[in-house]
This record gives sequence, structure tokens and C-alpha cells, in this order.
Amino acid sequence: MKSSYELAMERMAGGGDDKPLSNDQKERIAEVDRKFKAKIAERRIFLDQALADALGAENHEEAEKVRLQIADETAGLEDKAEAEKEKIRNS
Repeated sequence: MKSSYELAMERMAGGGDDKPLSNDQKERIAEVDRKFKAKIAERRIFLDQALADALGAENHEEAEKVRLQIADETAGLEDKAEAEKEKIRNS
């Protein structure tokens, strides 16, 4: 699976042969951004609490697992958002 950075670089390497986005596409992309930012924020709130609980209990191993989970889930959601936006751009 490609990262958001790699997808952006591929679009930029296209040399401008991409057609401009319609207003509808722009609105749909903005909606995807809002939806995934909300999902990421929701997961971070939940996982930040779990991280605080683990640190409060001085369970550093569990805290590290939660940190990795935060990073993995955030990256996964960002990749899904980018894939949805790419579908919209290509439609």
C-alpha cells in the first residue's frame, strides 16, 4: 500500500496532464477529509485515554503498544482517505 506522500508525488510527476477538478469533486474530497479527520480524532481520544491509563499504572510496555496502535490506526485511516480521494479525482 502506498503512503500519502508517494501518491502525491505520483500525481505531481504526471506533468500537468490531469484535468482540473470540478466543484463537485472538490466538495466530495473536502467531505472525505472531514470524515477521516473526525475518525482519526475519535480514535486518538480513545487511545490517548488508554495511553494515560497505562502510563498512570507505570506499564511502559502497554504504553508502547498503545503508541504503536495510535500510529498504525492513524496511518491506516490516512491511507484510506487518500484512496477515496484518488477515486474521486479519477472519476
